[in-house]
Amino acid sequence: MNKSAYHKLVERGIRPSAQRLAIMDYLLTHFTHPTVEDVYQGLHDEIPTLSRTTVYNTLHLLAERNAVQMITIDDRQACYDGNTAPHVHFFCKKCGKIVDLMDEDVPTFKLPKTVHGHVVDEVQLYYKGICSECANMK
Repeated sequence: MNKSAYHKLVERGIRPSAQRLAIMDYLLTHFTHPTVEDVYQGLHDEIPTLSRTTVYNTLHLLAERNAVQMITIDDRQACYDGNTAPHVHFFCKKCGKIVDLMDEDVPTFKLPKTVHGHVVDEVQLYYKGICSECANMK
């Protein structure tokens, strides 16, 4: 069992069941910004009793408790990121890949923050374009 997965669940007030630990560990060790289906396919051989519904519900619980980020750059599907530190995501409009741009500057401020009377409690920063791999395929 990955101790960081266990601690992340506990610090967010989530009971660490075997399925939740496996899903959290998957997100902490796979940096591909997986979808529900990706997580399910990655774990179902290891945990034959795991269902897509369990993966879906667990990912939503983890996102709700800020243990993971739900990334909604692509309006066709949500992806998940185990790294909750502020960072920029890049979405390739050609291949659909999402990559972390850790060296890009991210505005820092304490949440929640009030802006013109609006209470901001979540920030997502992303760029869209063509990734370097797709750009080099011309």
